[in-house]
Amino acid sequence: MEFTELIKERYSVRGYKNDPVEEGKLQQALEAARLAPTAANLQPFQLIVVHTEGRKEELRRIYNRDWFVQAPLIIVACGIPSKAWVRHDKANYGVVDVAIVMDHLILAAANLGLGTCWIAAFDSQATREILNLPEGVDPIVMTPLGYPDAPPRPTERKPLKQLVRYEGW
Repeated sequence: MEFTELIKERYSVRGYKNDPVEEGKLQQALEAARLAPTAANLQPFQLIVVHTEGRKEELRRIYNRDWFVQAPLIIVACGIPSKAWVRHDKANYGVVDVAIVMDHLILAAANLGLGTCWIAAFDSQATREILNLPEGVDPIVMTPLGYPDAPPRPTERKPLKQLVRYEGW
């Protein structure tokens, strides 16, 4: 799909078919994430691919929505703050890097006909326990990954003139 069309057509999917995601498509989405730019190209992240089959009740502890566990896969993007680039004023760019990585994955998935939904309002402690995350690895964002079974919901975006300034504030 042409890029401008892709970013206009992509939507947060809140209903998934039971159909499995082909390994090739999963690998293409993961490869897009791998190629995402990160500060100083440090790639301070790990992606965890979680199969939902047989784990739905357990996964509901992370995010308790029916549609979250409908998809056959969930991708959890974790940051590793100790490996991230830090600006001179001590701003750690690990969360920014993970956001860029997830955005690449989500756009690639949409281009492959797969649905996703950016989720940040999850239970981080349950995520840590269920995925056995070690100290120093932080769950930042996750998405179901599967074939959409729900139409887009209407969304509003602010006009560009409300979001952009030139030459200063």
